[in-house]
Amino acid sequence: MRFLLLFVLFITNGVTVAQDYPTRPVRIIEPFGAGGGPDLVARAISPKLSELWGQPVTVENHPGKGSTEAPALVAKSPPDGYTLLVSTSAQAYSAALVKTLPYDPLKDFIPVAPLTNQPYVLVAGKSSGITSVGELIVAAKAKPGELKFGSTGVGTGTHLGLVKFNLQAGIEAVHMPPRPGDAITDVIANAVAGRTTYMMAPIQLALADIRAGRLRALGVTTKKRSSLLPGVPTIAEAGVPSFDYPIWYGVWVPAGTPAGVVDKLAKDIARALATPDMRDWLVTHGGDPMSMTQPEFARFVVSESESAARIAKAAGIKSQ
Repeated sequence: MRFLLLFVLFITNGVTVAQDYPTRPVRIIEPFGAGGGPDLVARAISPKLSELWGQPVTVENHPGKGSTEAPALVAKSPPDGYTLLVSTSAQAYSAALVKTLPYDPLKDFIPVAPLTNQPYVLVAGKSSGITSVGELIVAAKAKPGELKFGSTGVGTGTHLGLVKFNLQAGIEAVHMPPRPGDAITDVIANAVAGRTTYMMAPIQLALADIRAGRLRALGVTTKKRSSLLPGVPTIAEAGVPSFDYPIWYGVWVPAGTPAGVVDKLAKDIARALATPDMRDWLVTHGGDPMSMTQPEFARFVVSESESAARIAKAAGIKSQ
């Protein structure tokens, strides 16, 4: 009887917490730095959430330690719904490819809600002389194992995407992880200098260099073209049939966050994304809104991690 009473009190308290949430400011922690896709999406949706909740919602950039500082910070935060992580598909992929993280990307977090997906762009450095996906494949096959491709680091979305591209295109190339510092900037600089022949990058971060002619856009990684680069074919159109590899963004909270709070967060984020101006903002920035319930998103994250593991196994990549 005492146990039953305690259980009822626990459930009642959890419901009350969820109904009252939030009663103070909410922090959104972002791992990649100002100006990147997760930062832009977080700053676009935070006023919507603030309006729904009647509480300030702030966005903080914590891009240190190879983009692991932000997830580590959130994983160690109180599981009360007041510290959220906005991250990319790399959160799922790293669980399969990187074993030395200071947190477990799956066990230390609860997936709350998806936000958007969009293409990466496959680019080549101007000095490479490569202007199309077909030319890249021919160059790689002419010199197996000699061409170098860049990424934002082992286990990241850009790394896995290029491994998948190489497998489907039937080419062999050498991975060149970035040097310490701003990973995206460093990879672009390597491509410009010719030390790295090709790479994948979120479109927003490569767009200025593409428009300036320092990088050549070879193809986008999704099934349809991007509104940001309408003249650039999809990789599938350009010679690698059925290739499809979007970058997606989502929201996570620390493991142990009350189920009622997680459910409220998921529903309120979905409400914010469904507003016409937010949907228009996503399309203008080259993204497509994603719609899943919280349980569906949680299953999606696990399936993406499992897919990453299969790609890594097929390519002979061992977790680090």
